[in-house]
Amino acid sequence: MTENPTPPVPPAPRHVPARGSYGEALRIGEILRKETVGGALLVIAAAIAIIWANTPWAEAYFSLRDITFGYAPWHLELSLGGWAADGLLAVFFFLVGLELKREFVAGDLRNPRQALIPVAAAFGGVLVPALIFVAINARDPEAVHGWAIPTATDIAFAVAVLAVIGSHLPSALRLFLLTLAVVDDLIAISIIAVFYTDDLQAVPLLWALVPLVVYAFLARRYSRFFGQKKWAAWVILLPIGIVVWALVHASGIHATVAGVVLGFMIPVLRRGSQGGTTTGPGLSETLEHRLRPLSAGVAVPIFAFFSAGVALGGGEGFTSAMTDPVALGILCGLVIGKPIGILGTTFLLSRFTGARLDPSLRWIDMTGMGLLAGIGFTVSLLVTELSFPAGDPHTEHAKVAVMTSSIVAALLASVILVARNKRYKAIEVADSVDEDEDGVPDVYQR
Repeated sequence: MTENPTPPVPPAPRHVPARGSYGEALRIGEILRKETVGGALLVIAAAIAIIWANTPWAEAYFSLRDITFGYAPWHLELSLGGWAADGLLAVFFFLVGLELKREFVAGDLRNPRQALIPVAAAFGGVLVPALIFVAINARDPEAVHGWAIPTATDIAFAVAVLAVIGSHLPSALRLFLLTLAVVDDLIAISIIAVFYTDDLQAVPLLWALVPLVVYAFLARRYSRFFGQKKWAAWVILLPIGIVVWALVHASGIHATVAGVVLGFMIPVLRRGSQGGTTTGPGLSETLEHRLRPLSAGVAVPIFAFFSAGVALGGGEGFTSAMTDPVALGILCGLVIGKPIGILGTTFLLSRFTGARLDPSLRWIDMTGMGLLAGIGFTVSLLVTELSFPAGDPHTEHAKVAVMTSSIVAALLASVILVARNKRYKAIEVADSVDEDEDGVPDVYQR
């Protein structure tokens, strides 16, 4: 008589949010530390702009923002504010492209099973705020054009909040938050490219493919052609990238889209000269280290400075702005829609996939992440400028709503995270235990 074989032991259910690998935890910790400084500078720049725009010297601020220069035949005659939005933010979105490609090529998100829930949560965090905005503004076709304003997440601002409140956020939550923000940025730039391009010029766009192909070819063979020469990226790749940016800008597509595309062209892994074997980190890591301080410390704060300045006209002006259905849609979308979309999508998928909430966490922790994601600031301000023409009252009202919503979301998230910080410290201590002393905490080896 043949014995029945022992049934295989089913794999343990996944945890939500995923802890990730130790290497990924270290990398994300380093990124968030850099973004902390950038977030502080972002908040300071925005505060200076708001204060200046509401003083007797406000005219000087608006005159500075509206100074125009550039070469008109190439569609590059822009104001200082326009150069900040179209030019400097391209650096920020270039880093988004680098980060996205790295996550899906060499990061933990290359595993579709592990990537499913945070990526889906990001989509939920975009869809629900957009639906709320449209529901509130359905009767005004012009106002509905701003439906994408409350869909963004500002990781720099969110990390600045974490730094201020001294939160010891566990690595699993940090990975979840960063993944949300990066995927959110990809969705935002896709929305900008598809829905906010009114007058597409095919000829410049087709011409942009020529330098883009050259750029991609040189980037892929960078180590073979240039070895360890640090100047090559600035002297060779940067000028080609600027040409791509200028042609995309001339095509009518917002030039920040070019930043993401150029970032995707950079190789994440370095290949050997024979057999295509991987020999270590590629050009992506090098450029990320060089450009992140420029993006977080210069590009984004300058954009915030030129974009956040709104003349409120006192308390009555603020009240008038916040009674605009556009402002109400943004406030409800970011503060209510974001947490609902993220938390609801995560909860439903965890039920369908059999994943369990990390035993050390509670759903209130995920609610805190949803509220942090409601800090929309940078990209929300950019979409505001694309949604309504200059001088439209909706533009100023939307900017007031973006800033107000970001502050409210930050305060609500802080209440939750401060209340849970004692628990986070205990998790941090438990996660640092390394009994076998091999340099990797034991929790990452189970």
